[in-house]
Amino acid sequence: MELILIFILLMLGWFWIDSLDKRERAIALGTELAARLNLQMLDETVVCSRLWLGRNRKGHVQLLRTYEFDVSASGDDRLHSHLTLLGNHLSAWHIPPYLQPVN
Repeated sequence: MELILIFILLMLGWFWIDSLDKRERAIALGTELAARLNLQMLDETVVCSRLWLGRNRKGHVQLLRTYEFDVSASGDDRLHSHLTLLGNHLSAWHIPPYLQPVN
C-alpha cells in the first residue's frame, strides 16, 4: 500500500513540474507568435484550458495541452488567442484577424 502511495505522489510531483515547464514554454511561444504578427502579448500569462492525450507523428501518446492568452494590436483591444502543445512541440495556434492601427 505504501509503495502505491509513493508512486502516486511521485507521479503527481512529475506532473506538477512538467506542467510548470510547459507553461513557461507556452508563454515563450505565445510571445514569439504575437511578435511575429506585430502584436503585444498582454499580461505575459497563459491559462491551460484543456488537458488531453494525443499522439505524435511516431504514434507515441503524449499530453496535449491547450493554453489561452490575450494579445493586442494597439493596447486598447484584446484578441483572445490560443496555442496547443503536444508534448513539448507547438501543434496548433490561433490568433484572430485584426486591423492594424492607423498612425
